[in-house]
Amino acid sequence: MTCNSDHSARRTNGSASKPGAAYEGTILALGDSLTAGYGVSEDQAYPARLARKLDADGYRFRIINAGVSGETSSGVRARLQWALASFAPDILILETGANDGIQGQNPDLLEKNLEALLARMRDRNIVVLLAGMRMLPNLGVAYVQAFDNVYPRVAESHDVIFMPFFLESVAGKPGLNQPDRLHPNSRGYERIVEDLYPYVLRAIERHRAKS
Repeated sequence: MTCNSDHSARRTNGSASKPGAAYEGTILALGDSLTAGYGVSEDQAYPARLARKLDADGYRFRIINAGVSGETSSGVRARLQWALASFAPDILILETGANDGIQGQNPDLLEKNLEALLARMRDRNIVVLLAGMRMLPNLGVAYVQAFDNVYPRVAESHDVIFMPFFLESVAGKPGLNQPDRLHPNSRGYERIVEDLYPYVLRAIERHRAKS
């Protein structure tokens, strides 16, 4: 997926950005190009779509798009402190690992990075929604199984809210993806938000319970 070392992030509040709006909390969308919205306009990426849907349903949360195209789980881990210091999130949506798999990196490294990321969130009392990823079958059965098993194991270990597969309704469907067949198009991101939304509401409930 397209490489980009820029650590900038975009605040994506939808109509909740009206002057004087009071926010209940901040949701940080941290990840790679699937979060950044590679190939689509900023307002069509999933964080912007999620912000609009939450706002329409009466949830007042500031949404930050902190996706970096081309980033691996090691990259996410390296810039985590920057993200936390910059945005002080109450809820973190963590989507990472696709580039680890595409590059054929050892799934043990992915697991180590996810463990470190989730441990930091636990120490900061931040609610985490972990978006799982699955790998392309052409990498071999053994690799795919090892990769796919990392996410549920780590999610259970840290008791985070877990979406088993971020691209569940989108992967492999030409009409929902760009020509590269890896990145969702605008319709694909619309479907992703529909799938993600119940998990986000669970994260909000958990945030409210501990507040």
